[in-house]
Amino acid sequence: MTDDVAATTAFATVPPEGPTPPDTADDTRSERPRKKPRISRTVIEWGILLVAAIVLALIIKTFLFQAFYIPSESMVPTLEVGDRVLVNKLSYDLHAVHRGDIVVFEAEPNPGWRNTGITDLVKRVIGLPGETVAACGSTPDLANKVCIDGREVTESYLPAGTVTDMTQIAGTKKYGCATDSPENGCTVLPGHYFVMGDNRTRSSDARVHGAIKRSSIVGRVFVRIWPLDRLGFL
Repeated sequence: MTDDVAATTAFATVPPEGPTPPDTADDTRSERPRKKPRISRTVIEWGILLVAAIVLALIIKTFLFQAFYIPSESMVPTLEVGDRVLVNKLSYDLHAVHRGDIVVFEAEPNPGWRNTGITDLVKRVIGLPGETVAACGSTPDLANKVCIDGREVTESYLPAGTVTDMTQIAGTKKYGCATDSPENGCTVLPGHYFVMGDNRTRSSDARVHGAIKRSSIVGRVFVRIWPLDRLGFL
């Protein structure tokens, strides 16, 4: 037995003729370095995807769409507390601001809105630049109706029987309003918009704080995304 082992060992040291058979141990060692690059490539690929997703999200939020949460009752029943909406930031790069649009705007630079302590607010556009927003008259049946340039505004989006107290803007100069209004309301200055909440009895809006500046508008609210049972375009 001893001689057989010795002979076998001696024979094994002689290089065989022809191709060298594959060495299993060497193959195993050669595969190990290959796994590391695969793992590295996977990590790099996922990292690139993650960065791309973050950049894309930032681009969308900055230039296209942004989600907002509704914290107050000022737009009830159109928007309830807790609703989440999407704002189209490109809308007013493509067309003018329209009466009836629901917009999100920044409190700056209007000092009245800034003093509310809220950074972003949501209201509906009522008066456009150059228009005079005021009560339709002084009698009880007209004092709680909105008139623009002497004509009553049709507001189909409001619940029937909604009362709008317009006495708050009478005879007082407000931000973004001219002082030469014949109806003692607000003659909206160029580049400004008169906005109000749909919940007229619970909304502190342009009747109190004055018109908003065009540059403060973030965008137009175009869809409610939450809750799902109230999902829909606005």
